[in-house]
Amino acid sequence: MRFEDYNPLEEKHYSILNVDGEVLKEEDLPSLSNDELLYLYKTMLYSRIIDEKALSYQRQGRMLTYAPNIGQEATQVGSAYAMEKEDWLVPAFRELGAWLIRGVPLKNIYLYWYGNEWGSYMPEDVKVLPVSVPIASQYQHAAGIGMANNIKGEKNVVVTYVGDGGTSHGDFHEALNFAAVFKAPVVFIIQNNQYAISVSRKQQTMSKTLAQKAIAYGMPGIVVDGNDIFAMYSATKEAIDRARNGEGPTLIEAFTYRLGAHTTSDDPTLYRKDEEVQEWWKKDPILRFKKYLLNKNILTEEWEEKTKKELEIDVMSTFEEIENKSDTLIEDIFKYHYETMPPQLEEQLEDYKAFLEGGK
Repeated sequence: MRFEDYNPLEEKHYSILNVDGEVLKEEDLPSLSNDELLYLYKTMLYSRIIDEKALSYQRQGRMLTYAPNIGQEATQVGSAYAMEKEDWLVPAFRELGAWLIRGVPLKNIYLYWYGNEWGSYMPEDVKVLPVSVPIASQYQHAAGIGMANNIKGEKNVVVTYVGDGGTSHGDFHEALNFAAVFKAPVVFIIQNNQYAISVSRKQQTMSKTLAQKAIAYGMPGIVVDGNDIFAMYSATKEAIDRARNGEGPTLIEAFTYRLGAHTTSDDPTLYRKDEEVQEWWKKDPILRFKKYLLNKNILTEEWEEKTKKELEIDVMSTFEEIENKSDTLIEDIFKYHYETMPPQLEEQLEDYKAFLEGGK
């Protein structure tokens, strides 16, 4: 695949698998072993099960507001799998599949949505930044890390994500400009799931594609079928290779769909029709990948059922451990931010303790 063959102004989408799991471009099919393919499929299933259970826990009042990823598994899993161990992942808040691929423990993910400070903690060997809820601010962080990599002479690449709505924020444009000028090794991925909460993609920008915004900043841009795990892997791998070779940043628009709500506080029936959602369910990335694996005799229904049961047990036991043992300590809220608390935070901690004790 060559980026120059996919001019984003022409609204041409890069794809390898069609909706029936059939290969469109044999020459572009990535060289992945059967074990790797099953691992990717298992991770997509894991993401879907984590989402479904989290939605159930939230509705039962056992978890705080949650942002589901249903429908975007291929975008996240495919792109993150193209990274190498020392590369940095800089997420927004809807990157569950990428977190799983990069080694973020499910316990940490659930702790975050449970409201525990330690949900933002990443193990020392996991190069993933914490959740960044302010829209598009993570793009600035990614550009900064990429520029720092160049200054230090490191070959690490940064992969970062934003939603389609984030492309209308100033942080998005500033980050792309800095990254391009300084040839920062960053792969910018837009998860175009068609809605910025209740605002449709067509209502928030007149650009034919979101990827074409790359042209203004002098970097390659491409629209990729975000429900095609092979296309996402291949496009991201090429962009990462470019960045590692000193050729600068790339902008990838992953054309996908949010099958669920924006968060559990959202009611999508108020701004989109069920018919539209049903059409996108036919493009379900997990179903598409499954059809391919079945056709190639790589996957069996028995393996899938066994794997699903194992994953469900893992998800439920992880959440039960959190629910039974993870009340947030007041001290953690203050001590978490610095290795040594500054005097101002120590004073705030004592004031808060006094407030909880009734001002005594």
